[in-house]
Amino acid sequence: MSDASYQERRGEIETYFDRTAADAWTKLTSDAKVSRIRETVRAGRDEMRQTLLDWLPADLTGKRLLDAGCGTGALAVEAARRGAEVIAIDVAPTLIEIARERAPTDLGQGSVTFQAGDMLDPAHGRFDHVVAMDSVIHYCPGDVVKVLAGLSERTSGSIIFTFAPKTIPLAIMHAVGRFFPRGDRAPAIEPVSMRSLRELLGQESGPRGWKPNRTRRIAVGFYMSQALELIPG
Repeated sequence: MSDASYQERRGEIETYFDRTAADAWTKLTSDAKVSRIRETVRAGRDEMRQTLLDWLPADLTGKRLLDAGCGTGALAVEAARRGAEVIAIDVAPTLIEIARERAPTDLGQGSVTFQAGDMLDPAHGRFDHVVAMDSVIHYCPGDVVKVLAGLSERTSGSIIFTFAPKTIPLAIMHAVGRFFPRGDRAPAIEPVSMRSLRELLGQESGPRGWKPNRTRRIAVGFYMSQALELIPG
């Protein structure tokens, strides 16, 4: 992974979610009324979030979890309610502020620390589990695998992430998005087939000693994403 290309892409994502899309993202991740298209995105994200949570232990007491790309914090809060010490990171300071405002004060034995920054920063420490929901879909597949390799060096239990599956419907939605004015466009997603992703994971640059486990694709209207769990072994 080229540090320059990673930082450049990260900067584009930060600019989009911190400025251009901040208001829209705030509404999408709340119960506010949105368009029918965004209703399907909200429903798909809700289903995906629940899937990722279902793949985590029901009891996370005493465990450290990294929510890499936490957005407005819904998954981080639910993990904390299971007893986890959650470090929730996002590139967009605006979304982090919203997450802090929305976070409940009583999380039982769990806790959440929301921070704007880089999910790869080693200063975050070691983790039992890492979750990255729709946060690496804007990076090229090769860089995604190297990101996962970096995270695996500080993780002992599981890494659960989502990627954009390479399908005809997603390609069409991607093409339609190009008609929006350039300033309103989200950073392009980088679709990848499951076969190609598995091959990349098995290469020298991939997470050594880790293997794919469960996977699930969720397609609801204009939302399409696929979850994959990596475990040691």
